[in-house]
Amino acid sequence: MKRTMAVFTTFLFLLLIVPFTTVFAETKTVTDQDTLKAALGDSEVDTIILGDDINTTEKINIIRPVKIDGNGHTIRYIGKFGDEQSTSNKVWGGIYVLQVYRTNATIKDIKLMGGNAALLVNGGSVKLEGTIDVSENGFGGIELGQGKGVKETVKLELDKDTNIVNRTEDKERPTLWVPDDSQAATLVMDGKTQTISTGKELTLTQVEEMFGIQESPETSVVNAWYSASYALGLLGLGYSTKKMFN
Repeated sequence: MKRTMAVFTTFLFLLLIVPFTTVFAETKTVTDQDTLKAALGDSEVDTIILGDDINTTEKINIIRPVKIDGNGHTIRYIGKFGDEQSTSNKVWGGIYVLQVYRTNATIKDIKLMGGNAALLVNGGSVKLEGTIDVSENGFGGIELGQGKGVKETVKLELDKDTNIVNRTEDKERPTLWVPDDSQAATLVMDGKTQTISTGKELTLTQVEEMFGIQESPETSVVNAWYSASYALGLLGLGYSTKKMFN
């Protein structure tokens, strides 16, 4: 009995003298540029949720692991571009709405607009979830680039439910690209991996073609059945109308 009490007393003593720290992950809702930057600077915040559309006058840098849930909202760059301080995002100023630098991040359900480009994955790994809208940027959507002094391979991951939107895509404004000064990047879609070579520019259609995405046989059969039914219905309607007036 004495031995048991001695062990118990020692255990209680150790609880008192040994530092005991519990780390709680924190979720922060932000509504403007200042609260967004503050949340990104707080290492205890692991999830940032947009509570409203946000206008920013500077590029937003992500330099630590974090998840940004856009909650369907927009981050829009409204600052100037280049040495001449132009208001046109077609003047190059190296302005990305978001830049993920040498870290891992998850970005979900967000619109990134108004910059030279929407997103730069700069020697890091980014997972995109939900709907990611990269329209209305001067030079395109997402750049997968290492940049000066960065050696980490760039990785972009999508799952089967990720939907990238780019309504302003054209040959001058691709949706996805690797610049000439970077090594090849890795693109993962629903567990399948492809390599995007240096200097490659891709449209959304080309990304889908890389992974062999096409209309499924089941969908094709259903569409064919509906088309045939619709055609037969029109023929039947025409026959009935002819009988009525004869």
